[in-house]
Amino acid sequence: MYKSIIRPILFKYDPEEIHYFTFSMLRFLNKIPGFSAIFRSLYEVKDARLETEVFGLKFKNPVGLAAGFDKDAKLYKELSNLGFGFIEIGTLTPKGQEGNPKKRLFRLKEDSAIINRMGFNNGGVLEAVERLKKNNGVLIGGNIGKNKLTSNEEATSDYEICFDALYDHVDYFVVNVSSPNTPNLRALQDKEPLTQLLQTLQNKNVAKPKQKPILLKIAPDLTDEQLLDIIDIVNETKIAGVIATNTTISRENLQSENKTEMGGLSGKPLTKRSTEVIRFLSEKSNKSFPIVGVGGIHSADDAIEKLEAGASLIQLYTGFIYEGPALIKKINRKILDKKLR
Repeated sequence: MYKSIIRPILFKYDPEEIHYFTFSMLRFLNKIPGFSAIFRSLYEVKDARLETEVFGLKFKNPVGLAAGFDKDAKLYKELSNLGFGFIEIGTLTPKGQEGNPKKRLFRLKEDSAIINRMGFNNGGVLEAVERLKKNNGVLIGGNIGKNKLTSNEEATSDYEICFDALYDHVDYFVVNVSSPNTPNLRALQDKEPLTQLLQTLQNKNVAKPKQKPILLKIAPDLTDEQLLDIIDIVNETKIAGVIATNTTISRENLQSENKTEMGGLSGKPLTKRSTEVIRFLSEKSNKSFPIVGVGGIHSADDAIEKLEAGASLIQLYTGFIYEGPALIKKINRKILDKKLR
């Protein structure tokens, strides 16, 4: 129904406008008595064999929603009703910011892809904290970044502010230094500044009575040498793991007219590369840390491929938009099928 009826209607309108409309509709429907239960009955796969323990957290299933969809923690409960095992909010910054000028979100229908140059638009970390105080049982990841006007030299302070504000309200953290849409942000992926940033956050973490897992989200555009640096940094700083991968700046083999738009590309064109990165990190690190696989998951087979490449958990974003919430159910059922064989 989603792909044959709902998606063709949604895809007639501006991507960003329809995103906010979909949010409003999902919130409205979930307020109607009984609708939350209907959504759960349609999409949730309840089975103890899906439970996955990674970096000390128990996930009811390994299929999560990637950051960028619910930036401000406005809809995590409603999205959880669609069958996700966990929801990652953000990217959040210390101060609210508008992000880049519109138009900044583009569909590439022929490529089953999206290009975005949103630019960390969000209401600021403190607004999100107020909404997260109402959370009751949804496993939440907090994806954190720096404000556009903050220099790279001062960036660590922005990440610390977000870490401190969110600490009591999220289950794990994601350090985002890999978005291509904030000027010079990816320079923080270099070995020295990245080690310093992660070590600072991990030192704060260790000083807490109860530590929260800190993950690093990396770009798919890193070279093998840079990926080996990432392995060294994770092992040195002893953060919990890696999310592989963010969007790409590559534009190879695209068909759609929007292919020349600036920004990060997500969706099917990323499937192969993100899996390669997962496999490389898993093999070269001797599986010394968990990996969350994300990038171009549009089918249950795509998800299984990432899990077999070395991912412990997976996340959806563009595939969720193109395939609808039924994809979550299909993936969880496929995982169960594999376990039963």
